[in-house]
Amino acid sequence: MRIVLLGAPGSGKGTQAKLISGNYRVPHISTGEILRAAVAEKSMLGKKIAGVLKAGDLVSDDIVIDAVVEKLRRPESRRGFVLDGFPRNIPQAQELDTRLGWVTRPLQLALHLSIDQSLLLKRITGRLVCEDCGAVYNKHFFRTKKRGICDECDSRNLGQRSDDNEEAVRRRLEAYFNETEPLIAYYRAQHKLRTVPADTKKTEIFHFLCEVVDLEIRPLEKKVVPNEPRRIIQDKTVPTVGGRNTKTSEGTVRKRTSPESTKKSKKKATQKKTSRAQVAKKKATQKKSKKKATQK
Repeated sequence: MRIVLLGAPGSGKGTQAKLISGNYRVPHISTGEILRAAVAEKSMLGKKIAGVLKAGDLVSDDIVIDAVVEKLRRPESRRGFVLDGFPRNIPQAQELDTRLGWVTRPLQLALHLSIDQSLLLKRITGRLVCEDCGAVYNKHFFRTKKRGICDECDSRNLGQRSDDNEEAVRRRLEAYFNETEPLIAYYRAQHKLRTVPADTKKTEIFHFLCEVVDLEIRPLEKKVVPNEPRRIIQDKTVPTVGGRNTKTSEGTVRKRTSPESTKKSKKKATQKKTSRAQVAKKKATQKKSKKKATQK
């Protein structure tokens, strides 16, 4: 599967990308993480990115695309990927389409997380981040269990990001709607766009996204079962896909047998019957002999 997630800041792209990645066992490719990883690896590309960032400049489209394509060339991306935060504009999308033809196959789906702007503002401006472990909370929707204390590491260092104030958020949203929103029309024209409402719980959004993926992509590819479904039968966990066990009418578990093993079982049963008959015949002969000896 080859998917790109579209959505405004605060729509939950990163969260959903991670969930999809884990469920379908494909890498989550976030441009921010790719750039940071490239710098940490000190590769040729990483050194180029580090130089740009050190100068305080924005990383150019060409460098970002090079970083993404380098990630897509790796073995772990052969089964597919989930792109998050890229492409950001139509020129990037067009260049990505061209490059994908060189390294893999074209994108299959563009999943758009649709959400009202007023809710976005509330989500972002209410966001709290633990400065020690990076856990994210929200003072409106997802509070910590103990006020002011991180659930993950018990730290009291919870605060807002400097760019999560209302004025900065409005600027980011304006930039998104001016630059990135046109991508919706771009992917719609390619018949790849699917829109999912993102104004509900993250588990419900994830369920909707999986339904779309299963409906649109899975039938076209070799079916991969990410997490083997299981059912419980009389306190025994039995695989329902690719397993060797089956359920009898009484609800017990019995092993499936191959034709060869069935033949062997029948042969053994026949041999047992024959040996029993021979033993019985021998005993009967011995009885007759004893009887004759007594009569004499």
